[in-house]
Amino acid sequence: MRAVDIIARKRDGQELSQDELQYFVHGCTHGDIPDYQAAAWLMAVYLRGMSQRETVDLTSAMAHSGEVLDLSDIAPFVVDKHSTGGVGDKTTLVVAPLVASLGLPVAKMSGRGLGFTGGTVDKLESIPGFSCDLTPAAFRDQLRREGIVVSGQSAGLAPADGKFYGLRDVTATVPSVPLIASSIMSKKIASGANGIVLDVKVGAGSFMKTRADARSLSQMMLSIGRDLDLKMAAVISAMDQPLGCAVGNALEVIEAIETLQRRGPDDFREHCLTVATQMCLMGGQAKDERVALEICRDALDSGRALRAFSRWIQAQGGDCRVVDDPMGSLPQASVVRTVNAPESGWVVGLNAMVVGLTAQHLGAGRAVKGQPVDHAVGVVLHRKIGDVVKAGEPLYTLYTRDEATAAEAERGVTAAYRFDNALVPKPAPILEVLA
Repeated sequence: MRAVDIIARKRDGQELSQDELQYFVHGCTHGDIPDYQAAAWLMAVYLRGMSQRETVDLTSAMAHSGEVLDLSDIAPFVVDKHSTGGVGDKTTLVVAPLVASLGLPVAKMSGRGLGFTGGTVDKLESIPGFSCDLTPAAFRDQLRREGIVVSGQSAGLAPADGKFYGLRDVTATVPSVPLIASSIMSKKIASGANGIVLDVKVGAGSFMKTRADARSLSQMMLSIGRDLDLKMAAVISAMDQPLGCAVGNALEVIEAIETLQRRGPDDFREHCLTVATQMCLMGGQAKDERVALEICRDALDSGRALRAFSRWIQAQGGDCRVVDDPMGSLPQASVVRTVNAPESGWVVGLNAMVVGLTAQHLGAGRAVKGQPVDHAVGVVLHRKIGDVVKAGEPLYTLYTRDEATAAEAERGVTAAYRFDNALVPKPAPILEVLA
């Protein structure tokens, strides 16, 4: 086999065989196929798509490109969750300790930011000392000791996805259903969870732009997981505006902590409780959705989830003082500029992608593979869709490194807003649950 022939076949819309996919994945993983050919193949897949059979074979090849963890000696049932990416999506920082505080082990392998969406690893690494670079042995040990572990993608687990993940970010091939599905599910298979809740975003600030596309991606991943005897559920959630109010790594950590302290935004709180409820249901923590929601809400409101968060951060080397003094413990921006509303009215639109791209341009995200992020910069929104505002009242606050970038960011975020005199309802964060 030759890589160029496999690229050409996919370029021409042909279906690749299991052997071809295994050959290509193996070659990319071990450096026999260079990045430029991998990038060409990713673009061919983006343009031509993949069949369900191809996607399953690709997922399996990626999952088995390295070690596949078996966690059965640690716990009989381990849960995980994964988001397809959104703006202001810091859900893992609340959901993982919440679920773990209820005695249900959570083991998660997370990624770094892709394009205009933030990555869980980038957010966690804004906490001084926190380490996401865990070996498979350390990953297992952390789960055994604490009942919760969130790791970056180690070289040993699904290394093929690590290769493709970084290339997709800088080759404009992120929003591809088969590539998203295989990326997510290969990591989930490799990290050893028995049950997975998928958080599939849809709207302007996500890779899925229509509800039909989000449902299609959800059903593809549900099918892959169930074929492998995993318990699966999918939450389809809205991403036309950012989730919560904070966009940017350290800023999102602060908002997650505030949510664990019962002070977070309502839409973010509801979103976290919905995802946690589905995880608890599949883990057998409750017999029905009403009871599962009740115990998740109690874990959040009682402070149990916050205490689990503190133990988790400390166990992975982080400075747990972040819980009591997040502003003093996390990176600080040099320039903080609050921008007032240019007119009065109801907020009827807030383009999540524009806000996400602005945060990326400030340095919260990456323009090229391997680029470091600025953990301090970002945006905090004071008004969202369904809120009323008067001209001159605070609309959002920018956190930047200099005045020049602040001025440019102000033009971008202000343009993301639309106002009207007519009242509009606050949009529901959850659109559908597939279980």
